[in-house]
Amino acid sequence: MSDLWEHSERVSCTHPGWPPLHGWSKVVSSWFSLFQGPQQLQFILTGEHAHVAGDVGWVSVEENILDVGQSGTVAALNLFVRAPEGWRLVAHHGSPVSG
Repeated sequence: MSDLWEHSERVSCTHPGWPPLHGWSKVVSSWFSLFQGPQQLQFILTGEHAHVAGDVGWVSVEENILDVGQSGTVAALNLFVRAPEGWRLVAHHGSPVSG
């Protein structure tokens, strides 16, 4: 996951129910916490829509998250910029889908 992100202070990430996180150190720490937690998360992505305008791209997707005895869907928007080394994620926003 680290290879996908731009490692800069301009990145931001909002996980469902969390306050917005700004800067690479906070963003990477949040993902590390999620993936190292006791839960066994499985993500099934559906409804993917990708668009590019010049050096900016965005992907909206439904993240269907499965855990032992639980499940839920997050509507996510991911913003990418084209860099010399390829596309890099600069923003992720996830909102829970109810019902």
